[in-house]
Amino acid sequence: MTVRVLILPGLFDSGPDHWQSQWEQRFSGLKRVKQTDWQTPTCADWVQRLHEKVTASERPVALVAHSLACTLIARWAHEYPDIAQKMVRGALLVAPSDTEADSYPGGTHGFTPMPLNLLPFESITVASTDDPYVSVERAKMFSDAWGSTLVHLPNAGHINGERGYGKWPQGIDLLFKLTGDQQFKQA
Repeated sequence: MTVRVLILPGLFDSGPDHWQSQWEQRFSGLKRVKQTDWQTPTCADWVQRLHEKVTASERPVALVAHSLACTLIARWAHEYPDIAQKMVRGALLVAPSDTEADSYPGGTHGFTPMPLNLLPFESITVASTDDPYVSVERAKMFSDAWGSTLVHLPNAGHINGERGYGKWPQGIDLLFKLTGDQQFKQA
């Protein structure tokens, strides 16, 4: 059975040049989770929206998160561990932002402290060596706490459209590893 892939953008959503947006246009079955507030989000609202989308799915889901959405997934899995274990095939956690760091933008509510719970599903964390929103050490700490496989990208910034991560074939390979969905298998 194929999975439903839920795209979870971070703060301010993902624009048209972002890899999440380009994947959503390129592949079938990818669905963006649209939040009501992208500028000054409240964690409880984002958790509830994710919970609604996961539990409404008739098939297992894979979660593809960027930035603040990595924190969202960890928080949701902590609040709903049984559903997370039952419904989630895997999660791709890209550029996790450290919501406790001084460099993190203000305006978010309830996303601290950083959740450090073991995720009840397979996950891959992708972090850059020069992300302005998370240090290499903190990205490793998050990945280890979540029980995630860590992939470091050298000098990739926040791994977004502004840094040239539009189609991002390496990310598609990682998504294939998590899902086994043949549409993500590249020649």
